[in-house]
Amino acid sequence: MQIDGDALGDVIKRLRRAEGQIRGVIAMLEDGRDCADVVTQLAAVSKALDRAGFKIIATGLRQCVTAEREGEDPSIDVAQLEKLFLSLA
Repeated sequence: MQIDGDALGDVIKRLRRAEGQIRGVIAMLEDGRDCADVVTQLAAVSKALDRAGFKIIATGLRQCVTAEREGEDPSIDVAQLEKLFLSLA
């Protein structure tokens, strides 16, 4: 499965945002910030990572549907996508 250009750009943006958030969490811990603030930031990082993963899975599902409509074999089957989806859930 290949990720199309638009989806790839979106996933990379989300991952870079998460990367910045993780750096922020590390700085918060080093500065002795309140646990509630740290956990709030960790939740935001987790959500950003989940969204990136779901975007990749959605792209795969679209590719499967398009391939089937055009009478082609999809590069990844629905069972594999379901397993990937459940790994994020």
